[in-house]
Amino acid sequence: MRHVGEPAFVLHARPWRETSLLVEVLSAEHGRIGLLARGVQGPKRHALRAALQPLQSIRFDAVQKGELAQLAAAEAVDAAPLLRGDAALAAFYVNELCLRLAPRQVPQPELHAAYAQVRERLRAGEPLAWTLRRFERDLLEALGVGLAFGMEGDGGDIDPAARYRLDPEQGPRRLHSERAGERRETTTGRALLALAADVPPDSEDLASLRLPLRTVLLHHLGGRGLKSWEMLGELGRLGAPKETGAP
Repeated sequence: MRHVGEPAFVLHARPWRETSLLVEVLSAEHGRIGLLARGVQGPKRHALRAALQPLQSIRFDAVQKGELAQLAAAEAVDAAPLLRGDAALAAFYVNELCLRLAPRQVPQPELHAAYAQVRERLRAGEPLAWTLRRFERDLLEALGVGLAFGMEGDGGDIDPAARYRLDPEQGPRRLHSERAGERRETTTGRALLALAADVPPDSEDLASLRLPLRTVLLHHLGGRGLKSWEMLGELGRLGAPKETGAP
């Protein structure tokens, strides 16, 4: 199979042997693709190497040979967002989610569009917590495992005043009695309704979405967590009670 002028976003790149890179990209037409970029580490290939940095939007030509495609050419479509601090860590989280959950060589137009949105929201400096919760919602929907956040798992209406846990298969399940320590793993009905309507909730409700959504993601990750959770979750860099953009 030949890829010609294929639009994609770069998720990850790492050195391979002395002069090459192994690159993972997310395309609309063919989903996640692994590229072998030969000879890009030399001093004369700086432009191509720069186009293969994470978050970069590119068009590429390649020939698919088995699991990896041999990269023939790539060019940057625009300038990648220049992110620092927490925004850069949030981008690392977004890329890691796509790497772990997007299947290889399966069309992913909805996920490609969701990635384009979150990339621009990070570039614009929009609030990180809301940016990440929206992406988690859109990622699940794009992969065909989304939840109906606007209704209970049994089809009933969400009660704004109630608390809910998120069942990865059945959706919001109302909490009728609260055991010690269980509150951290539940979210408010108000937060769920806001997420369903794509309207930012207040800070306390927004913070309550983080751990329940992580439970859903962990289920689809096969129970194996993310490096970004290890790096950031326990440290609370993005997860202090008043903010959160924590992964």
